[in-house]
Amino acid sequence: MRILVTGGAGFLGSHLCERLLSDGHDVICVDNFYTGTKENIMHLMANPKFEVMRHDVTFPLYVEVDQIYNLACPASPVHYQSDPVQTTKTSVHGAINMLGLAKRTGARILQASTSEVYGDPEVHPQTEDYWGRVNPIGIRSCYDEGKRCAETLFFDYWRQHNVEIKVMRIFNTYGPRMHPNDGRVVSNFIVQALRGEDITIYGDGSQTRSFCYVDDLIDGMVQFMNSPAEFTGPLNVGNPVEFTISALAEKAIQMVGGSSKIVFKDLPSDDPKQRQPDISLARKELNWEPKVGLEQGLAKTVSYFRQVLA
Repeated sequence: MRILVTGGAGFLGSHLCERLLSDGHDVICVDNFYTGTKENIMHLMANPKFEVMRHDVTFPLYVEVDQIYNLACPASPVHYQSDPVQTTKTSVHGAINMLGLAKRTGARILQASTSEVYGDPEVHPQTEDYWGRVNPIGIRSCYDEGKRCAETLFFDYWRQHNVEIKVMRIFNTYGPRMHPNDGRVVSNFIVQALRGEDITIYGDGSQTRSFCYVDDLIDGMVQFMNSPAEFTGPLNVGNPVEFTISALAEKAIQMVGGSSKIVFKDLPSDDPKQRQPDISLARKELNWEPKVGLEQGLAKTVSYFRQVLA
């Protein structure tokens, strides 16, 4: 197939492009390189089935494709809060433009949504039928509400125009090619430990996250895209094993070595206290669940950051 990946030079996008090429597809990688980097996809450039376009999804795109993976959007708080208006535009205008392309070409389209649509949840773990608890006017709203609006658009295009959609809610994912300065806890803790700096925890460290290794996430994404058309989602994809932020920090220090100390700072506004996916639906419909444990995944991620920082 001829497959379009928006945000294809980002952390997740580059791994997805690599996977789709290995499966034998022609891949068009679209990115405006706001947070994506050419280094993430440099090793794919020699592949004749791979093509790169510098393009911003807030503007229409005219190509002929069979499938579209819409991953374009800064995904870490540091990046999406630095230009919140553009973040909302990327989610909303980007969804409109890519859905319009899917409608015109008859392509199936997958939206990379997020666990942030659940906000600071009152239900734990989070199931797909939970509507969430999101602040519409907070500093994270550009991302949370942008992604929620994108989901709305996807389901309206499905109902109104019969576009084949897949809506996937991605929970915390980590692995090689994360941006060293993206502000997410896994990259923060590993980079600080490798530099011998203090490990910074925001809040008291008791808040929880569930960390999914990138290879598992991409496997779930490709399986979902190629599942029967009537299975639209939304679908949680992530690792249901929950860790406190303090436990992750201690694990990072243990794996890196060195003498880093843990320091605590104030918790940012609207930061969710718990985040854990219920993946019963993914198990039932796709027979999917993560295979890579945190220790194994962190070892690969530490190895990557050692090379980057060297």
